[in-house]
Amino acid sequence: MAETLTGYIQRVVEYTPALLESLYETGIMMMFAMVAAISLGLPLGTILFLASKGNPLENKFLYQIANIFVNIVRSFPFLLLVVVMQPLIRYFYGRATGDPVAASFPMMVIAIALYARFVEQSLHDVPKGVLETARSMGVTTPQLVWKFLYVEARSSLIIGFTTAFVSFISYSTIMGVVGGGGIGDFAIRYGYQRYETDIMYTSVIVIIIFVIFIQWLGLKLAAKLDKR
Repeated sequence: MAETLTGYIQRVVEYTPALLESLYETGIMMMFAMVAAISLGLPLGTILFLASKGNPLENKFLYQIANIFVNIVRSFPFLLLVVVMQPLIRYFYGRATGDPVAASFPMMVIAIALYARFVEQSLHDVPKGVLETARSMGVTTPQLVWKFLYVEARSSLIIGFTTAFVSFISYSTIMGVVGGGGIGDFAIRYGYQRYETDIMYTSVIVIIIFVIFIQWLGLKLAAKLDKR
């Protein structure tokens, strides 16, 4: 038992530099996904809400276009999305695999669609009385969004982002299959392919701990901002 534990510790120490590098690569992919979710997914989800029936910018055509994009991306198997996007990534970026930045492009696309849907659902949960109050005050659409909708839905938006963030981590592990790097690639190359299952399980435990921490942090922040 002691020899087994000693051998495991030695392997962990040996693979620590590669593990840290893989976490850095995952961090890069997560950063791009988060920026895309906030900068593009949040506005897209807001447009979906505003353009839907009975809301200030009701526009059936605009809603359908945005809704179709979100539905297609969310229902597309992620691994196939990665494969389909590779020629496009290679054309614009120069390479499609072996680089966490290149691997970030499919994650950015799925992040936009995934968080947009969370945002739309969160804004629909805002009480109708808030909209009626805002309308009676004669506020503009930007004022309605920033001073009423986002304020009322802030707790739900954070919970939605936390849920999306956990999904981003899952998607980042898939990138290892196509040579995108990250913790998933580490688990496959150093654990699965070398038949060192203890290293693979160590990678899984690292991911689980990280996910638990992010969920705890997101829920705690959401509870703090929830004034209801």
